Amino acid sequence: MNDFWSWDHAAAVFPDLVKGLGITVLATVVGMIIAAVLGLVVAVVRRSKVRAVTMPVGFLVEFIRSTPLLVQLVFANLMFTQFPSLAVGCVVLGIHYATYMSEVYRAGIDAVPGGQWEAAVALDLPRSRTWRAVILPQAIRNTLPGLGNYAISMFKETPFLAFIYVVEMYAAAQAYGGANFRYIEAITLAGLLFLLVSYPTSLLVRRMENRLA
Repeated sequence: MNDFWSWDHAAAVFPDLVKGLGITVLATVVGMIIAAVLGLVVAVVRRSKVRAVTMPVGFLVEFIRSTPLLVQLVFANLMFTQFPSLAVGCVVLGIHYATYMSEVYRAGIDAVPGGQWEAAVALDLPRSRTWRAVILPQAIRNTLPGLGNYAISMFKETPFLAFIYVVEMYAAAQAYGGANFRYIEAITLAGLLFLLVSYPTSLLVRRMENRLA
């Protein structure tokens, strides 16, 4: 049993994992902000009746969805070497998940009762104010559980950042294992830290979903 698990190695790697967890959370938060804002923009733009606008945007969305996140990260890191890898990773995560969040927003917008649009027209509200004051507040409220689920998914996919040399939690575990020829403690603790963050968050999202149902 002692050969399988060493508390000394677990204690030694833990500070590195906590530091890596900070990078993981930072990448998730920044990526989520980018995804939430860009996804909303994409959802609104794709409702346009101008095909010259909707077709290129639709093509980009499908292209990003149809290619692996890992390939996107590596390609972007090779293309934009003048920027820190962490910044590139956050942007790529945000853009990748924005394509999925745009569909969540679209569903939320479609769920707004038609009477709300008709009331805005009857009140002669400008279209921009109709979106800002009437439609989007209701649509975003309906999409919060879905956005929360994607935030959890993004958090769990941050280990891909290790492939562009960002020392997040998984990369820290791998680095310790490679340097000390002891992987079990580092990988196990990394998995437990992922669980410690993602599971309570999933419960919070589920509670939010029940309250908004």
